[in-house]
Amino acid sequence: MERFRRKSRKTWLAMAAAICIFIGGCSIKETNGTKVSDLPYVIVEENELPEELAARLEEKKAADFKMTYEAESGLYIVRGYGEQETGGYSIRIRECYLTTNAVVFDTELIGPRKGENTCKGPSYPYIVIKTEKREENVIFE
Repeated sequence: MERFRRKSRKTWLAMAAAICIFIGGCSIKETNGTKVSDLPYVIVEENELPEELAARLEEKKAADFKMTYEAESGLYIVRGYGEQETGGYSIRIRECYLTTNAVVFDTELIGPRKGENTCKGPSYPYIVIKTEKREENVIFE
């Protein structure tokens, strides 16, 4: 039994050392939030979405989500706000710009106005923009 414990401890120590080495070898690149330039984009309508992206949106729409999708035609950036109790919601793009090493995409969900006549069923507001392919990571704010 003592032999098993020693072996077990050695195994755990070896795994812990491997994890430390792995974590030490990884790095997180800091993003400089300073705006370098605006990023040109177009808002993509639902009927203009690539088929695969439309299928992914259908799967994810009930939950709050952020995603990117790369196609030959460009980079799609998507922000969804999940299920809302009624219709009447819209999404405003606050900013979409480049930093030295990232794309920043900042949106805001805007609820229906008081007294506005809205659909009684749930809605799933999301917005999709398309821009040129980029190497930088996308940061959602």
